[in-house]
Amino acid sequence: MSEHEIKVCSLDELADPGAKEFEFETAQGKDYGFLVCRDGQVSAYVNSCPHTGAALNWAPDRFLTKAGDQIMCGVHGAIFRIEDGHCLAGPCEGRNLTPLPCRVEDGAVYVSVKGEQA
Repeated sequence: MSEHEIKVCSLDELADPGAKEFEFETAQGKDYGFLVCRDGQVSAYVNSCPHTGAALNWAPDRFLTKAGDQIMCGVHGAIFRIEDGHCLAGPCEGRNLTPLPCRVEDGAVYVSVKGEQA
């Protein structure tokens, strides 16, 4: 399976703090990831809780705690650090979200994914 880069959005479309879900194609079909921005730093993760594999967001683009300082799973309330996806509390404590390489260039956010190119 090849790795390729997709343009997810412009940086202006991503609140700080904030998050944005995106989809990408794999050999098995569609998969989902999300961007998260805090203090000007952008990270990307696969949208799957390490506890059950469920999507983390409880509504479109809603991944963060009310304070906007951590990622929270909408299913069982697990709490993850934004900067590295490490679970601090909840049923998957000590485990990590699956990171996706990302970069910001010329005002756009790009993510490297494994799968089929659109």
